Amino acid sequence: MQFKDIIGQEEVKQRLRQSVQEGRVAHAQLFAGPEGVGKLPLAIAYAQYLNCPHRTAEDSCGVCPTCLQYKNLQHPDLHFAFPIVKGTSGEVCDDFYPQFREQLQEAPYFDLEDWYKRLGVETKQGMIYEKESGEIVRKLSLKAFGDGYKVMVIWQAEKMNVSCANKLLKLLEEPPEKTVFLLVSEHPEALLSTILSRVQQVRIGKVSEEEMQRQGVPTDIARIANGSVVAARRLMASDEENNRQLEDFKALMRDAYTVGVLQDKQKKFESLQRLRRWSEAMADSKVGREKQKAFLQYAQRQVRENYIYNLQQQASLNYQTNAEAEFSTKFARFIHSGNVERIMDELARAERQIEQNGNAKMIFFDLCLQMIVLIKDKR
Repeated sequence: MQFKDIIGQEEVKQRLRQSVQEGRVAHAQLFAGPEGVGKLPLAIAYAQYLNCPHRTAEDSCGVCPTCLQYKNLQHPDLHFAFPIVKGTSGEVCDDFYPQFREQLQEAPYFDLEDWYKRLGVETKQGMIYEKESGEIVRKLSLKAFGDGYKVMVIWQAEKMNVSCANKLLKLLEEPPEKTVFLLVSEHPEALLSTILSRVQQVRIGKVSEEEMQRQGVPTDIARIANGSVVAARRLMASDEENNRQLEDFKALMRDAYTVGVLQDKQKKFESLQRLRRWSEAMADSKVGREKQKAFLQYAQRQVRENYIYNLQQQASLNYQTNAEAEFSTKFARFIHSGNVERIMDELARAERQIEQNGNAKMIFFDLCLQMIVLIKDKR
């Protein structure tokens, strides 16, 4: 992986190159930013640049033995830790590395949903378990293969359980000589404060619409993707998932409004029953935690877009598909300054609870009840 393979992020790439050229390589760095912006490929490209013996001012050479080993993700001093589902095919990350390597080589811009799909565990959530800390310590205690740096990349670092994270504290603070930790995270706030205090943060921003368009992404999709290459890829591949999420969002909001506002008791009862069935369908184990979280993230985005539309009444300012924009022309008036913050808080709370393996049926039905109270026309 080279810097030239990374979409956009020119300012960050320049800072990383400069730090290497000036010999200011922090031993523990946190690549933090939104989902789908290329944090993991960027971390690998940085590690390759750091270790390439013939690097230029702009990039690694790409042809030396070190670069070729990095390209194939087979350099003996490059190590990875990432979320796994223990017991499916193994106990530690090395047991799953062939699949991880395949994923990186086939589509280096990917997220947890892609990763779990590759593992065939879409309905479960992974973790970096305590046992992995022992593997990390063992790998980094070995003598380096060459004269370069040993690099440990921890993807989705916030997925480390508490025991694993605590056991790495001393190593993060005082790693072996010429050892670099590169933690990659979408939710750095979920990391232990003791971890955050030991790393140098590298903030990775969204990919610009112009940069996406240069990569062949249509203008409308580049806007809706909101800086995420992963989101843009999915939107280009299929509208089916987006349409399903929109229908689920419409069903939740319409029935919540009916129960909360209309006076017709029969209609209220029927809508309440639909909400109950909706919450049960959303909580179905076949849906899976990642898709449940994806819907809640989608719902938060739609609430934001409808609030903006309600304020401006200009569809050109919204990042929506035609179907979403059409729904907003009728629905936006129900999202206003009196309820937008609480609605967003409830959706975010539900997402956190799903992330924490809460009872999905209770979480989604409670969300329905909260929406009944909050979705009201602006008075």
